[in-house]
Amino acid sequence: MSNYTKINIAEVEDLAPKYGMSETGESRFARGALGAQRIGLAYYKVNPGRRLGFGHRHAEDEEVYLVQSGSGRFKVGDEVFSVGPRDVVFVPPDSMRSWEAGEDGMELIAFGGHTEGAAADMDQEFWPQ
Repeated sequence: MSNYTKINIAEVEDLAPKYGMSETGESRFARGALGAQRIGLAYYKVNPGRRLGFGHRHAEDEEVYLVQSGSGRFKVGDEVFSVGPRDVVFVPPDSMRSWEAGEDGMELIAFGGHTEGAAADMDQEFWPQ
């Protein structure tokens, strides 16, 4: 057994089309491909001017988001704030969150704990259009 796993995020399935979100961008969840059990990692590419169509939160797991490129805005709870390259956003459990890209789009990485069997709480009306 190897002491590490190396993947290229482009080789991880883009789940956005599966959930009708192709126009929003890409969503690639790498935990399974990495063989990780207690942490999760996701890559998001948000097309210019697009917003996630929902908010979500976790009962137990913290998440950290690293903006790789582009710019946009996050909404966490009732607060909306701008983000850009190399900005890091920490969101504790139970805080509803979502994000949108600016005119140049946005790429970000999300990582945090993973609790097996715990579903995220989704809110389709969190950030109305």
